[in-house]
Amino acid sequence: MTDRIPDATGRPTMKDVAARAGVGLSTVSRVVSEKSGVSRAKRRAVERAIAELGYSRNEFAHTLRTGSARTIGVVVTRISDPFYAQLVSTIEERAQERDLLVLVASAGDDPVEGERVLRRMLTRRLDGLIVVAHEEADVSFLAAEKEAGTRIVFVDRPPRGLHADLIAVDNERGAADAVAHLVQAGHRVIACLAHTSGRFTSERRQAGFRQGLRDAGLPARPELIVAVDDDVDACVEALRELWSLDDPPTALFTTNSRTTKAVLKALRLLDAHPALVGFDDFDLAELMNPPVTTIAQDPWAIGDAAAGLLFDRIAGLAGPERRITLGTRLIVRGSGELPPG
Repeated sequence: MTDRIPDATGRPTMKDVAARAGVGLSTVSRVVSEKSGVSRAKRRAVERAIAELGYSRNEFAHTLRTGSARTIGVVVTRISDPFYAQLVSTIEERAQERDLLVLVASAGDDPVEGERVLRRMLTRRLDGLIVVAHEEADVSFLAAEKEAGTRIVFVDRPPRGLHADLIAVDNERGAADAVAHLVQAGHRVIACLAHTSGRFTSERRQAGFRQGLRDAGLPARPELIVAVDDDVDACVEALRELWSLDDPPTALFTTNSRTTKAVLKALRLLDAHPALVGFDDFDLAELMNPPVTTIAQDPWAIGDAAAGLLFDRIAGLAGPERRITLGTRLIVRGSGELPPG
């Protein structure tokens, strides 16, 4: 039996494995790289030698030889947000299937901080990057990374200053579906309470809200669209003003989960119970009284699509930038089915 001669780090080398298994170095390389063309007997001999020696591949050396770091980066605005947490979890699952490491970072709601986080992420050796970028952040600096071979896929909103692959949802259709559902419940005057922290999605959902009204033959009255974000006091004031109109709304559409939660708190303070459909599903929606009807995005599907496109690019998929738009679904729970009071 050949004694192991460690490298300078004290770890067994691929040569040690080859000597222990009684095979050539190329055979060990093929087994370690999970390539075909090795007989079952030789593969078992190599695997046994690896186990006996405690050999593990030197990833740094592998990177130098192949140009692959077997690492991808994921940057989102808030990892604490359940939607993004599920998105990241899905990407990690897909990456683990390929024995890839995932580095995750939160960029926050500040575009300057978002750019700083992205630049720091790029100091790592990455094969690819999935990004939820702040819509006010100029990410044109990533063009040099793309030219250098780093594959980049954006999620949720298009990047500013860069042409890149994008995975998004059909915000307009989802909002229009919410209006159609409220109209079906008998409502003819519907108000939209919109978030401001994500202008792209908010504007798309407001556009869908107006389209839904037009589809139903209803006027899109400007005074029925109010920006409140997730400020409960602003929601209380907005609701009071809406209900003071000559023809007040009997139903509400909210444009994201944080706004929905703020509106629900305001409604409780006002002891009011209008029909409501919120864009984005959220934890505890089904435990509210009444349970909240929502237009749900599927973070698993979005993460799966983003990871799939990134891995295709890493594998050599060429061609122009792709924009993949995923649908939403209506979750009927009770609040969106209340009739006009």
